[in-house]
Amino acid sequence: MADPLIAIFEQIKKYNKIIIHRHQRPDPDAIGSQIGLAEILRASFPYKQIYVVGKHIPGFDWIGEMNEVDNETFDDALVIVTDTANAPRIDDRRFDNGDELIKIDHHPNDEPFGDIMWVKPDASSCSEMIYDFYQRFSQDLTLPKKAAHALYAGIIGDTGRFLYPATTPRTMLVAGALMAAGANAAEISQHENEITLPVARLSAYVYQNLTILDSGAAYVVLTNEILAEFGLTEAGTSAIVSLPGRIHDVTAWAIFVEQEDGHYRIRLRSKGPTINELAKKHDGGGHPLASGAKAQDEAEIKQVIKELDQLAQE
Repeated sequence: MADPLIAIFEQIKKYNKIIIHRHQRPDPDAIGSQIGLAEILRASFPYKQIYVVGKHIPGFDWIGEMNEVDNETFDDALVIVTDTANAPRIDDRRFDNGDELIKIDHHPNDEPFGDIMWVKPDASSCSEMIYDFYQRFSQDLTLPKKAAHALYAGIIGDTGRFLYPATTPRTMLVAGALMAAGANAAEISQHENEITLPVARLSAYVYQNLTILDSGAAYVVLTNEILAEFGLTEAGTSAIVSLPGRIHDVTAWAIFVEQEDGHYRIRLRSKGPTINELAKKHDGGGHPLASGAKAQDEAEIKQVIKELDQLAQE
């Protein structure tokens, strides 16, 4: 099998226009890998046009901001998608309008897309992969401080500040190299650790209303009515996803968040039981210990809880 890194680097050298996408509802790794790759390419190939696209998320402006790109820019362009498992989740549906499409991702490759794919499920994050790409071609590429900042933010986000099992010795070596290149570890950790007062109050609600089953499975349901009480929308709930995992008796958990159309987004996490197969049964997927899914109604919520309970028992 041809080396995907060499194939990707050859395409990057070939194209003068490169547009980088990531997934919808981004987390720090999605933004960090996208911005990190863009800044590496801008510093290495100043004559090329490098763009990052997707919905503007003000809360991530400290990592980097998106570009406004018209439809014509996609003509004769190379498109790279980072940190996205399947095509329906790609932010900005114009990703198919370029000449070539590349997928760089660390989720299980259950839904392949693109002309070239580099998928590494054992990587802690896509940001770690982008650093590996830089290191592989470091004689030709430059790692500026802005890229180091973004990639470190992505790694911190997907490892929970090195608390999650995805953290490996390689992850720590990469983190150290990014700090040496200018990433401010303390500042980034502070950004990712801070929460707003409404989120703090929602956190108290989650702990107060979390149901913990005898198996160690736990769940909480957040309706639009509940979120409105705290002055929050679905987008403001990401900071509370890890909270149940701090409880000793909890081994796997689900947070059900109601969407505007009435269905529920499910955030699944685990300390041991593999949950991504459960997620696939409910229009989702992801990592063995961190996945997402959907529930259309209360009946499906109950079914997901039952299946999560079974997994925790086993």
